[in-house]
Amino acid sequence: MKKSIYRRVKPIIVCSAFAVGYILSVIFNHAFIFEHGMNKFFSSSWLVCLVGSVITIGCILLMGIHRSAFSFVSLSEFSKVTMINIFIFIGNTLLFSTNAVPHLTIQGCICIFLITQAAFFGTLFTYRALRTITRTHQRRKLEKGKRTLIVGAGDAGASIAKELIGSSKLNNELIGFVDKDPAKQNARIFGYPVLGYDDDIQKIVKEKDIEEIIIAIPSAPPSAIRRLSTMCIEVCSEVKTLPGIYQLINGQVSVQRLRNVDVNDLLGREPVQTNISEIIGYIENQVVMVTGGGGSIGSELCRQIASHNPKQLIILDIYENNAYEIEQELKHKHHELNLVTLIASVRDSVRMDDIFKNYKPDIVFHAAAHKHVPLMETSPNEAVKNNIIGTYTVVKCADKYGVKRFVQISTDKAVNPTNIMGATKRVCEMIIQHFAKKSKTRFVAVRFGNVLGSNGSVIPLFRKQIEAGGPVTVTHKDIIRYFMTIPEAVSLVLQAGAYAEGGEIFVLDMGEQVRIYDLAKNLIRLSGYEPNKDIKIEITGLRPGEKLYEERLMEEEGLTRTANDKISIGKPIEFDEEKLLSMLDRLYDEAYHESEEIKELVKELVPTYKIYVEKNDK
Repeated sequence: MKKSIYRRVKPIIVCSAFAVGYILSVIFNHAFIFEHGMNKFFSSSWLVCLVGSVITIGCILLMGIHRSAFSFVSLSEFSKVTMINIFIFIGNTLLFSTNAVPHLTIQGCICIFLITQAAFFGTLFTYRALRTITRTHQRRKLEKGKRTLIVGAGDAGASIAKELIGSSKLNNELIGFVDKDPAKQNARIFGYPVLGYDDDIQKIVKEKDIEEIIIAIPSAPPSAIRRLSTMCIEVCSEVKTLPGIYQLINGQVSVQRLRNVDVNDLLGREPVQTNISEIIGYIENQVVMVTGGGGSIGSELCRQIASHNPKQLIILDIYENNAYEIEQELKHKHHELNLVTLIASVRDSVRMDDIFKNYKPDIVFHAAAHKHVPLMETSPNEAVKNNIIGTYTVVKCADKYGVKRFVQISTDKAVNPTNIMGATKRVCEMIIQHFAKKSKTRFVAVRFGNVLGSNGSVIPLFRKQIEAGGPVTVTHKDIIRYFMTIPEAVSLVLQAGAYAEGGEIFVLDMGEQVRIYDLAKNLIRLSGYEPNKDIKIEITGLRPGEKLYEERLMEEEGLTRTANDKISIGKPIEFDEEKLLSMLDRLYDEAYHESEEIKELVKELVPTYKIYVEKNDK
């Protein structure tokens, strides 16, 4: 009810305030500057007051200042007020030129303009100050807000601070800032102090009882965000940040753009950037097939390919539920997409031959594979059937039916493998390199590390364990891994297809490896818990075939940079190709006869493979 009354009387209040301000300016000019005395005011300057007041009220209503001026004092309001004053000056100048007002001079018109401008601006500032004081008092009286620290005292930090201070809808009590710039130390922004440097965050949080930290440095490199995020979540359960500067449209910074710090912020490297025009150049108007199209990598490949105007997209997967889900998603988002979903196994040579014969794909992304290291250790024949035999089957079909480009999804576990999954992936790379020498098809492989959020990866596992109350299981306190996001992995795969000449193994610069134990601690903190207090971290021991660290290259391989400095090419390693072909036939027979010596046979092809032998501790 009170708000409704205020809306009705607000135009009267605004118009009256500005009109009174103008009249007082005329009186000041008449009586004190030109010393005409008040006895002459009513006989000589009443017309000046009337004309100016009418212009003021008319402009306020036409420009809508009564609706916006008292919400926020901004450049827009100042510009409108200045326009009103210019119109008043023009009116007074006309009165002077027609001699309608005695004693009015051009100097008097200029003085009235300057005094009125000061009066109008003073009205805006006074209201803004009263509004801020009143709202701050009301918020403190009703509820004490979260004690908030802003990391970054630059433009972004100041914008966030202004919104926290001025909004009655936000429950934050700003305590101050920290910044790495020595020149900003002990400075004040909107009256709030810069309390110290970035390295002082943990001390300031404890001293000032900080409940929320906002990282407001959108231009900072990912490595800096990783350092700050890790530092902040160690001492504060609520940490928010802004998107990167490339994600902010027109430089707009606001509280609405804040998001919770997530595990991606802890990777600490620049995301992989791809040349979209190159990707479109070879995918557009082509028939593209994705094997394993329902998996984590395969489905993201389908999403990105669908947006690049393929002539036809073929999703091939043995798991109908996964294939169905991505099919429905793409049909909903891309109504014009020529989409075909096929349920088939890459092991089935007859089915694969029939598919390639009928659909004649131009490009194949081969993502179908078994990838879980511990599971494959106990079912090594399945790893050989799916990864090696499946790849060999699809590669032969691609060669036979004239596929233009074939991109094999590989892994850093193929380097000096200590598990059967990695060893089979190395054999797949060898198959690709062999066919690249004799085929018109451009066969290449893409090697990358662990993918955040993919099915069976460590992050979803940790989250489930945290939701269950723990413990969070880590195999070894010193285990480290390379990580990348699913979109990054797929962008690399697509870029590799653009660079493909034949036989290359593309390797991503994944930055520094991440310690899994630290990742577990940070994820627990991001979930609002204290590691080893609320949620226990349990060390379970290395799993069969698991290494403490992963490698991207074998000793014989060297790196050659591509046009994308995040993507390199590993130098092909020479191997006995005749032995490879003969061993592939033997592996087929042995795998389907469930041989107990299958790992030893794979090692004959991959000498760097170290077969895991379980130790019996007595």
